[in-house]
Amino acid sequence: MTARSLFALPPIWREGRLGLEAAALLRDPIWHGDGVPDAGSQPVMLIPGFLAGDDSLGLMTRWLRRTGHHTRKAGMRFNVACSADAMAGLEERLETMAEAGGRKVAIIGQSRGGNFAKVLAVRRPDLVSGVVALGSAQLDPLAIHPLVQAPVFVVGALGTIGAKGLFKRSCRWGDCCTAFWEDLEKPVPDGVGYLSIYSKSDGIVSWQACLDPCAEQVEIESSHCGMAVNPDGYRVIADALRRFRKQAERPARSTAVTPLRRAA
Repeated sequence: MTARSLFALPPIWREGRLGLEAAALLRDPIWHGDGVPDAGSQPVMLIPGFLAGDDSLGLMTRWLRRTGHHTRKAGMRFNVACSADAMAGLEERLETMAEAGGRKVAIIGQSRGGNFAKVLAVRRPDLVSGVVALGSAQLDPLAIHPLVQAPVFVVGALGTIGAKGLFKRSCRWGDCCTAFWEDLEKPVPDGVGYLSIYSKSDGIVSWQACLDPCAEQVEIESSHCGMAVNPDGYRVIADALRRFRKQAERPARSTAVTPLRRAA
C-alpha cells in the first residue's frame, strides 16, 4: 500500500514551523517543569525517527532529566537500519535498563521510532510500562509525503546493493522483517500503556495513519518534526508518564532475551 492510495497528501510546507515550536517550548512553563511532579528516576528510553539520530530528541532528554526521569538513548545516528537488526539492539538496551533500575521502562518514539517502541511493548510487556508514539504511521508506514518517500526508497536501494547498516527492499517487501511487521499489527498487551500523539497539520505523515485503534489517541497542533519540541506535546507526555509509573512500581522480571524470529 502507498500513502496516496489510502490518505490525503500531507502539507509538507507546514514543517517550516519547527524553529518557532522550539522557541515556544523554551518560553513555556512546562520546559522548566512547572506542574510536572518529580518522576523519581522513572526509566525512559527514547527512539528517534527515520533519518534522525539520538540528538534529535536532545531537548526532550534534557526536559525529562530535569523532571526526575532516568533516560537512555537508542544508540542511533540516523535510524536507517533493518528493522529486525534495530529491534535486536533496542531489546538488549531495554533489558539492561529494566534490570539496572528494577523497574519497567517507558518508551517514547518519534515517527519510525514509535513503531519500534510499539513492537518492543508487544514483545516484552514484562519490561515495558508504556509507550508514547509521536507522529508514528503505524497503520501504514508509507503513508508519508512523496518527498520523504524518496529517501526511503534510496536507502532501501543502497541497502539492497550491499551498503552496510541500511535496510533493504526485502525488509519491507520480502521475508527479512516479516516478524516485525506482524508484531506491529498486533495490539499492545493489557497492562501496558499506549498513547499515540498525532497532528492534523503534520507535514510528513498522514495523520490518519497514526490512529491505531488499540492506542489512546491524542491530537495536538504541531508539525511532524516539531512533536519533539512541542509544549502541548510535552504536557501530554508528562501526564502519560505519570500514569505509566503505576506500571513501573512492580519490579521487572529478569528473563533471558527471547530470540528474534528471522527468516531462514
